[in-house]
Amino acid sequence: MKPAIRKLRPTLAVAANHRCGYCQTQEVVSGIPLTVEHLLPRAQGGKDEEENLWLSCRLCNEAKSGQTQAPDPQTGQIVPLFNPRTQQWSVHFAWSEDGTIILGLTPHGRATVYALDLNSEFRVRSRVLWVEIGKHPPD
Repeated sequence: MKPAIRKLRPTLAVAANHRCGYCQTQEVVSGIPLTVEHLLPRAQGGKDEEENLWLSCRLCNEAKSGQTQAPDPQTGQIVPLFNPRTQQWSVHFAWSEDGTIILGLTPHGRATVYALDLNSEFRVRSRVLWVEIGKHPPD
């Protein structure tokens, strides 16, 4: 990690409430440090500036890769992915009644759920355990 990004990480962690901007996985629950991710990837001209950085879990960061848009599974329309820095999570997503599935409420939300595979079997199985111990979904 570049020194400038390393210096910003504590500020980003507080702003992100120590959660992945996409799947809301809490750093303390996963036991794995969240990564600093570029909302607009460097390969597309994204800068190492605070306005272009947020925290994400490794699964979301790897799934997002260089993507900035994806199809909305409901309409087929290509839309921008959810931006955790500028958009409110609860407007675009909700938790299933049992707290294990992320529901996309808007085109941005549905496209992000699809593109980042936010409800993969592994993630859902982990959430089941976190729900059982009272650590999920996050407030």
